Amino acid sequence: MATPFGKISLRSRIAGWVVGMDGPLAFIVFVLACAGLLVMYSSGYDHGTRFADHARNMLIAGLVMFVAAQIPPQRLMGLAVPLYIAAVALLVAVAVFGVTKKGARRWLNVGVVIQPSEILKIAMPLMLAWYFQKREGQLRPLDFAVAAVLLGIPVGLIMRQPDLGTALLVLAAGLAVIFFAGVSWKLIIPPALLSLLALVLLVAFEPTLCADGVRWPVLHDYQQQRICTLLDPSRDPLGKGFHIIQGMIGIGSGGVLGVGFMNGTQTHLEFIPERTTDFIFAAFSEEFGLLGNVLLIAGFIALILRGLAIALDAPTLFSRLLAGSIAMIFFTYAFVNMGMVSGILPVVGVPLPFISYGGTAMVTLGFALGILMSIANARRLVQT
Repeated sequence: MATPFGKISLRSRIAGWVVGMDGPLAFIVFVLACAGLLVMYSSGYDHGTRFADHARNMLIAGLVMFVAAQIPPQRLMGLAVPLYIAAVALLVAVAVFGVTKKGARRWLNVGVVIQPSEILKIAMPLMLAWYFQKREGQLRPLDFAVAAVLLGIPVGLIMRQPDLGTALLVLAAGLAVIFFAGVSWKLIIPPALLSLLALVLLVAFEPTLCADGVRWPVLHDYQQQRICTLLDPSRDPLGKGFHIIQGMIGIGSGGVLGVGFMNGTQTHLEFIPERTTDFIFAAFSEEFGLLGNVLLIAGFIALILRGLAIALDAPTLFSRLLAGSIAMIFFTYAFVNMGMVSGILPVVGVPLPFISYGGTAMVTLGFALGILMSIANARRLVQT
């Protein structure tokens, strides 16, 4: 309500902000967050302060989501170019004088240690959505080539660090924008067929390609070992193949209904590695079984479909491309994490949204959800 001086009261402003949130999306996120807290308590209650930290990270991500939801898509569009340029510049700085840990140079010390590649998960789709918005109605094949260059520069810099997981997520976000912008199937089918052929040849010639002393071009040794381990985990069951084997054992141990909350022996006897981070899906599977997995996957499908529905009804090309890309980011996160734990994809550092422990990823996803909320609210304002 208005004050005697004609200004809107703080209570009315807050009520307006809450009403502007997308109800179905908020409910889906709430359910997934509850699932994350449940499994984190079971797998991390005896792991220091993991559960408390996970809950704190969720609250921070929720606050970030709420704030981002108040930013109109037009203002987000104005941030696209400077955010992209700043993120790429930081990646170059990482390559020149970044902080190296465990053989990877991914961090930058600017008073506090940051990982600039995380910024590209949002900056990349923002930039490409802005680029295609500026060329709406006059797209040519050359425009898609320029978009591919804009995508390839940061992906190449991230691969060089090396950080295959983040590079994959940034690549997926950018490719989603290019796909939704209307790239011709003639440009999609040839590389898709070549990738399929390469996969078939890799499986067929695995004994030769993964023999000792054979080195693959482009990929680092550890990346080659991850792929070879995926094809045959038994090559090194107590070393490189340990994660995959234990993850599959944890999933299989759950059966149809699971062994029950807090009763996972594979989890609590620490057979499942990284049980609160990358391999938390195995811990979830053991305790809640096939039924729990179906419900969890249904939750992610609902989240992705809701994001695509928001994209479909978005008022501008920029917001449609951005919302569609964010929906596909969640798909990539969930598919890659579940795939690597299940032994159908190489092990890369990709967390399961809302379930895995990790502050940076949680905040990034919170910001992405806030953008979806903003786009959904902009659609309602146009319709009213």
